[in-house]
Amino acid sequence: MILYDAPFAFKKRENDRLPRPSSRHPVRTDVAPHDHMTLSLEDVERIAHLARIEISAAEAVAVHAKLDAIFAMINELASIDTTGIVPMSHAQDMTMPLREDRVTDADRHVEFQKLAPAVEDGLYLVPRVVE
Repeated sequence: MILYDAPFAFKKRENDRLPRPSSRHPVRTDVAPHDHMTLSLEDVERIAHLARIEISAAEAVAVHAKLDAIFAMINELASIDTTGIVPMSHAQDMTMPLREDRVTDADRHVEFQKLAPAVEDGLYLVPRVVE
């Protein structure tokens, strides 16, 4: 798999507009929100084209197989009935020990402001950058 270098990608984008949906790369309108997720080999090739990634036919087949395995796992997880299951914030049912909320460091702002180039009324003065 070869990624285009940046100057070539910009030049390519200026001269080659993104393809409109065609018979080769149609827009998929048959996918409902809760349908199983799948990609065709043509979808993989179209995504590679849109991402400006050069991919051979063999690499497209390998990527398609990997994506199918990932989508199969996602579809399996999505098919599990989670009605009545309370979401967890952590895998183990435990609470972290808390320390007392109190100030432990001394106030040293006067020492720090002595090192600043400009201070007025306890505030740091900085150059204006927006007028």
